[in-house]
Amino acid sequence: MKSEGQLLPEQGHIPRVRADTPLAPSTNVVFTRDHDVIREWAKKRQAVPATGEATESGPATVDVNDGGAGVRFNFPGTGSFRPISWDEWFGNFDTHDCAFVFDSDLAAPGSNRYRIVKAAEWSDLLG
Repeated sequence: MKSEGQLLPEQGHIPRVRADTPLAPSTNVVFTRDHDVIREWAKKRQAVPATGEATESGPATVDVNDGGAGVRFNFPGTGSFRPISWDEWFGNFDTHDCAFVFDSDLAAPGSNRYRIVKAAEWSDLLG
């Protein structure tokens, strides 16, 4: 199961969440591919879509070693990545078949902890 400080468990199950799906109170970590859920998560944290990689909209700004996801968030006061539009962010997210894994607000209200993973590589944990 999930060890302290680790977002993705080594074994077990991470529930999928959609905009129309309520979470069980015991849910600690969830994943989604639902654009509305991701936008809402970012909005609550004043996070803006960003990248460190070179794309059609601009040059690389940070050396990012993330296995190809290429998308990130800038949070207030920590904007080290190049801001991009939501359309570009989700275009890259979908093209690379990513999943957004994050702390449940029920378990960790206001947590900024997240990971963007290749959905296929975590399919045994993602429900």
